[in-house]
Amino acid sequence: MSEQVTKDDLRQFSLMIIDEIRKLRPEIKKDDDVEWLKSRAAKKLLSMSAGSLQNLRIAGQVRFKKVLGSYYYNKADLLKLFNNN
Repeated sequence: MSEQVTKDDLRQFSLMIIDEIRKLRPEIKKDDDVEWLKSRAAKKLLSMSAGSLQNLRIAGQVRFKKVLGSYYYNKADLLKLFNNN
């Protein structure tokens, strides 16, 4: 057991598991269908920094939830906020 498992190995394994679960349970939502986005996904969707996202949260411009130290942002609020400007 001299082989080391890398973060990339774990990431690939998790994607394989998720795909298998979706085959068994097709009603499970895909990333495009989710209502709440983790900070990383919200930053990627809007091409913004963590600080900008934090400012939106502090200003009360988007709904958010904090779960075990991770922030989740309402996707509809984010898209609506930036589609109106």
